[in-house]
Amino acid sequence: MASTKQDRDPNGINVHIQADFKDVFAESDGTQSVDCVWDTSQQCFSCSKNCCYNFLAVLCGLCLAFFWGFQFACVAFEHVWCLTPAIKIFVINCSAMQKCVGNLVGCVLAPLCETCGLMFSNITIQHTGNKG
Repeated sequence: MASTKQDRDPNGINVHIQADFKDVFAESDGTQSVDCVWDTSQQCFSCSKNCCYNFLAVLCGLCLAFFWGFQFACVAFEHVWCLTPAIKIFVINCSAMQKCVGNLVGCVLAPLCETCGLMFSNITIQHTGNKG
């Protein structure tokens, strides 16, 4: 029976930390160790990496999963109960201020600008050039 490996990173979140032996070590054609040393080194690297990772996962994984679950719950709570309502109040207040400022501009600044425009619209500039 062939074992199928479960894809535990379907979104590729941790692609940057993939480090197999061939990603870390490489020998050029001119400088190569004996094949048995190269093969044994590859097995030692993979075994020590996997054993250490599994040891740390067993030792710390559940505690860290609890910690990060708690952190994400706190962030979700903060967004649902604090930030989103505060942003909604801000948007409502900005809408009311927009109406006030719009009325102020329409009632005070618009007539003033229109009057200035009418005053300056009758100014004509004539250029007479002296070619001397």
